[in-house]
Amino acid sequence: MKEVEGTRLTGLTVRGWLSLVLLVVGIVVLGGALVAAVLLNRTDETSAHLIDDVQPARVAAYRLQGALRDQETAVRGYVIAADAQFLDPYYEGQRTEQAAAETIRQRLAANPELIGDLDAIERAASVWRAQYAEPLIASVRPGSPSVVTKSNAEAGKSQFDSLRKLFDEQDQHFTDVRTAALDQLNTTRAWRDRVLAAIIATFLITGFILAILVRNAVTRPLAALAAACRRITKGNFGQQIVPQGPKDIRAIAADVEDMRQRIVAELDVSAQARAALDEQADELRRSNAELEQFAYVASHDLQEPLRKVASFCQLLEKRYGDQLDERGTQYIAFAVDGAKRMQVLINDLLTFSRVGRLNTTESEVDLDSVLDAALANVATSIEESGAQITRPDPLPRVMGDPTLLTMVWQNLVSNAVKFRRDDVAPHVTINCAPGSGEHDGQWMFTFSDNGIGIEDEFVDKVFVIFQRLHGRDAYAGTGIGLALVKKIIEYHGGTIWIDTSYDGGTCFRFTLPVLTANEHEPQLEGTPS
Repeated sequence: MKEVEGTRLTGLTVRGWLSLVLLVVGIVVLGGALVAAVLLNRTDETSAHLIDDVQPARVAAYRLQGALRDQETAVRGYVIAADAQFLDPYYEGQRTEQAAAETIRQRLAANPELIGDLDAIERAASVWRAQYAEPLIASVRPGSPSVVTKSNAEAGKSQFDSLRKLFDEQDQHFTDVRTAALDQLNTTRAWRDRVLAAIIATFLITGFILAILVRNAVTRPLAALAAACRRITKGNFGQQIVPQGPKDIRAIAADVEDMRQRIVAELDVSAQARAALDEQADELRRSNAELEQFAYVASHDLQEPLRKVASFCQLLEKRYGDQLDERGTQYIAFAVDGAKRMQVLINDLLTFSRVGRLNTTESEVDLDSVLDAALANVATSIEESGAQITRPDPLPRVMGDPTLLTMVWQNLVSNAVKFRRDDVAPHVTINCAPGSGEHDGQWMFTFSDNGIGIEDEFVDKVFVIFQRLHGRDAYAGTGIGLALVKKIIEYHGGTIWIDTSYDGGTCFRFTLPVLTANEHEPQLEGTPS
């Protein structure tokens, strides 16, 4: 049974503990308030009895006793002076006596002892008036003073002395009643003070218990939990959190422990992933080093033998050309052409591999300037073909490498001039507008020509390095131009594709990020600011 009760107590939450303590305090305070109310009611009743009943009745008793004494004095004076004026206090005393007796009966109806004293005094007063006062008054002749005999005086004095004894008893009883009421009042007040002191003590003890409860049930468990969390945040992920305290705080600690365990598990996975990434990074660095070594070899060691082959083949043709037949001369020409094409392929491959790796700069680029530079590089081809270039004014400014962006325009214009229709002058149209939808925050460029076009099935193949759609006898080149353009555009954060809906030739579309945080950038109409 004790184990069950202990389990129930440990299963309480902080709110449950507080509710339990406050419930006990409420019961104690309510009980104390009820007892205090009863004691206060008794105090009020006792005080009211003393003030409203005993004290007025005691005053009335004094008036009654005084009225009887006035009657006795008036009778003696009337007997001596035989003057009717001396009887006025006698009759007035009777009226006062009756009024005082009535007051006492009303105030002390619930006190039979004091009512008994009043009855005894009333009976004795009636006997005194009937046996002594009234006969004596009747025996006196107005204007003829009479002499009271000693026996009559003694009788009257004896009867009135009995009244005085009754007065003393009545006064003593009033004193006893008042003393008892005061004792009861003092006792009730003492108990009231004890109850109030008990309530105050209960509040103080409750406050102390609540302080201990908050410290043991809330502060210490939370402090331990916070300390464990701080150790974990400092990197000690092996720190186990032990749930303690009330039910709800233990639940919080358990949740934090579950979170710690998940973090530890994820850290283990992350460590493994980081090790794998480090291994891949090492492999990538080795690959880059090998690529750099290959580029060095390709740019120096491979080209030198090619130059020698081409040079010696040309020397053979020059020195022994008259001794060779037409087929021999043709073979030498094939060898020289192959060596030169091999040199071009090596140079193009080096150019492609160096995009974004070597000698790149990041600056604000004016696309009008780089387009002018590109057109100047292919000015001879443009003049020979009679090509027309339509361009917007102005083109925007972007962040990038001016040399690489010049290569983009140069390759696109070169392709438009190269792959033109027979007997039709090339016409290139360049447009630029702010992107929308998935291209929001980018410039959308359109480069279209009136050339031979590209079939839909080859729109992806043309961006692959060394991929050609035509033979070398029809169109010269190595097939690296559009692959280089795609790599440069993607290096600058954009994308490029062929618009297959365009049927007047070839239409390239590509994007470049908008230059941000530059208030001096030239804006096209509708440009996002």
